[in-house]
Amino acid sequence: MTTRHGHTSAQAPRRTDARLNRERLVATAQEVFAEAGPEASLNAIARRAGVGPGTLYRHFPNRNALLTAVLRDRIKTLCEGAEKLLSSESADDALAQWLRAFLAHARVNQGLGSALMVEDPVAPAPDCHRLILDAAAGLLTRAQRQGTARADLTADDLVQLVVGIALSTARREDAGQPDRLLALVLDATHGIPHRSK
Repeated sequence: MTTRHGHTSAQAPRRTDARLNRERLVATAQEVFAEAGPEASLNAIARRAGVGPGTLYRHFPNRNALLTAVLRDRIKTLCEGAEKLLSSESADDALAQWLRAFLAHARVNQGLGSALMVEDPVAPAPDCHRLILDAAAGLLTRAQRQGTARADLTADDLVQLVVGIALSTARREDAGQPDRLLALVLDATHGIPHRSK
């Protein structure tokens, strides 16, 4: 059957299949990269997603393209979480909940950004840092307006502290240490700012 624009109705299901294949590949790549690191086999990702290598390479011509898609997807999820938390009753709880999610994100994804630079140092990586800063700033500003976060704290301070926790605990055996360190950071967000003389 032909539409009035001359396209056959078979094209719509093909486009849907392609979109679903792409989504499945990104979701599967997230799992595989989390298990085996950013250098995991692309063919293994295709197999686990239930598609052939040709389908993977049609959507993602190289590892850099797939790493970028995975990172973008994770950042999008993180930022959507921040957006939802902006409407929660307690600005303080919302900020704490998002910082926990960000810490989990930073611990899982720390190898992806480095891998992108190694794969193609001249390619523009997604502006993840700006998106994360904006998400943190929205939640922090709300907590500051409610008087539950110290006024001299910046979104950049929080992001750097959480990334520092993720990096410093990456190879540690103590699974509870990242949460303990984050709890100290959260306590400090309520502290009285130190005034230099």
